[in-house]
Amino acid sequence: MSNALNFKIGRLYRLESDGPVKAFADILVNDELLIKGLRVIEGKKGLFVSMPKDQGKDKKWYDTVSLVSKETQQEIANVVLEAYKNE
Repeated sequence: MSNALNFKIGRLYRLESDGPVKAFADILVNDELLIKGLRVIEGKKGLFVSMPKDQGKDKKWYDTVSLVSKETQQEIANVVLEAYKNE
């Protein structure tokens, strides 16, 4: 049984603002699962991808999708950032 995951962009929406959030993205996993609301953020060390978050009743932000594998997290970030840069 193969554990290979295939990621592709479902949607990428660029923001025309001066804020740190540069785009929102949805990513499709193995043409079966759509993860909505990833964010491309301009940080102090450059662009990075943030997983979707929801604000709790305590006004703190919590990830709604958590990745166990750093390799999977990096692969998703690569796909999203490549789409952002080539858009």
